Amino acid sequence: MSTRPIVILTALNLEYQAIRKKLVDPELHRHQHGTRFEVGRISNGRSRVALAHVGTGNQSAAVLAERAIAEFTPAALLFVGVAGALHSHIALGDVVVATRVYAYHGGTSEDDGLKSRPCSWETSHAADQIARHIGRTGAWAHGLPDRSPAPQVHFGPIAAGEVVLNSKVSGHAQWIRQTYNDACAIEMEGAGVAQAGHLNGALPVIVIRGISDLTDGTKETTDRARWQERAVANAAEFAAALAEEIGKEDKDGGWLAAKSTTRGSTMEKHPVTYNIARDGSRVGVQAGTVYGGIRLGFDPSPPTDLAGALAGFRTRLKRAQADGRLDEETYAAAEVELTVADEALRAKTPQSKGRLTLALKKLRGLISDVADLAAELATIIALAQALS
Repeated sequence: MSTRPIVILTALNLEYQAIRKKLVDPELHRHQHGTRFEVGRISNGRSRVALAHVGTGNQSAAVLAERAIAEFTPAALLFVGVAGALHSHIALGDVVVATRVYAYHGGTSEDDGLKSRPCSWETSHAADQIARHIGRTGAWAHGLPDRSPAPQVHFGPIAAGEVVLNSKVSGHAQWIRQTYNDACAIEMEGAGVAQAGHLNGALPVIVIRGISDLTDGTKETTDRARWQERAVANAAEFAAALAEEIGKEDKDGGWLAAKSTTRGSTMEKHPVTYNIARDGSRVGVQAGTVYGGIRLGFDPSPPTDLAGALAGFRTRLKRAQADGRLDEETYAAAEVELTVADEALRAKTPQSKGRLTLALKKLRGLISDVADLAAELATIIALAQALS
């Protein structure tokens, strides 16, 4: 079982309470800036969960998701709550698990109308596979009250914006239908947490929503009929099963990289071997069998001085920008995080290590497509985490 917790965030108090009922012996954990988490174990399970209430909207969700990630270094982050259905085959009480999150409010307004410029984030393949397996087996629903019909689990995109949609015919509704026709549900926080996960080295983020209304003008009626409570109870039940399964997968502390398969055989936890390349760049190799004239060897002198490692990384970052492997915007954002890391390292306050690690993780998300930089930064992050 994993030693890392699963972070679960909610926007509404009733959503928070639904998750809290799933925890055994929750203990209060206060963040230095006031955010309160409750940390407990999943009932009838062993996974640890850190739970927080973030309020409504993508902005607050993103900020507190970032805070939770820095505080707990979780195995995954789940956002659990209610949503409105966008298709008629999705019923009240059903559960929607996002395969992609659209931040649908991005656009440009022109003479002939609003043109969409969305951002979107896909759910990680490993998390999606676990969630689908749980949905197929149906065992997740055994703890629900005996109702007929049983809630269905749907997998598909979710649209996350900044308004509550309660109409099928408004201009807003028509625009979403035309532009995001594949979206199964609509809500207000998923884009924020998805962005936070992306900026932290592609941390798996799974958005789980119970359907509490049909976005057809009847929201007040369904709310009075207590569909919010029923829908979030279903979502919480699914989330608890998912958190428990991820905890089991993460028993070695690295569930996304524990195994890889090639030519029909399974390779278990092969160590990453570093080789010195041109200009001192560090290249990570993970393999079972290596064919051809490739000579592997450990770096005889891995960096031990964090300040020196950061200075060297800044030089190689500039070189990557100059040779076109990093665009100007990414390079500028990476420089900002490097500066924050340098300042945190020099400050030597009780909060410095957290600021340093967070800046390096943001940096990792920015340069993850450049293999040699990503491998070198992994070593630097390990050095930062070893600081006393």
